[in-house]
Amino acid sequence: MATGTAPTPHAALMDSVYKGQRHIYDLTRKYYLFGRDTLIDGLDAKPGMRVLEIACGTGRNLARIGKAWPGVRLYGLDISAEMLKNARKALGDGATLGEGDACSFDPLELLGEAAFDRIVLSYALSMIPDWEAAVSHATAQLAPGGELHIVDFGDLGGMPGPLERMLHRWLAKFHVETRDTLPEAARRIAMAQGMELTSQRGMLSYFQLHVLRIPG
Repeated sequence: MATGTAPTPHAALMDSVYKGQRHIYDLTRKYYLFGRDTLIDGLDAKPGMRVLEIACGTGRNLARIGKAWPGVRLYGLDISAEMLKNARKALGDGATLGEGDACSFDPLELLGEAAFDRIVLSYALSMIPDWEAAVSHATAQLAPGGELHIVDFGDLGGMPGPLERMLHRWLAKFHVETRDTLPEAARRIAMAQGMELTSQRGMLSYFQLHVLRIPG
C-alpha cells in the first residue's frame, strides 16, 4: 500500500476532526449520509476496471464497491492519516491506499496508476475548501471512457426552514458546508472538458448526485 505525507493545515484539521470520530464514523454516518449506495449501484464497473475513491475515509465505500462490482481494482486516497488507519484495517490487501490531497495528488506516484476508469467523491467536496479544484483535478485523472461519480449534500431547500437551519449549524460543527453551486460547477467543468453530465437530487434536496463521463 502506498503511503505519503500531507503536511498541510487542512490535513491537520481533518486529523483533529477524525482522530476520535473515526472509531464511530461508520456507525453514525449511515443515519445522514444518504445517496452513497445509490452512487455505488450506478457505477456499472466491469471486472478489471480501476476504481478510485478520493477522500476514501474509513474505506466503507470501497468495501461496498468491491462487493457490488466483483473483480474491480480498488484504490483510495485521503488527506487524513487518522482515517486511513481505519481504511487499512477494513480493506487489508484488497485496495491500494495513499495519503494525499484531493486537489493536487499525483496518481502514478501515490497509487501506481496513471488513470482510472471510475472515480468517486462521496460527501467529500463539502469538506474540501477548494472543492471546484478537486472536481477538475479528479476529471483529469480519468482514463478514456471514464466516469467521475459525485454525491454530497444538496442545498437542503426542500426541508422545513427551522430543520434546514438546524442541520446547517450542526454540519458546521464538523467543518461541513453544503455546496449549493455544485450543479452549476459540474455543468461548467463538463462543458469545458467535452464531458457528458447527468444529475439527480434526493428527496427534499437532501443530497445531489452527478456523473461526469468522457464520451466513448
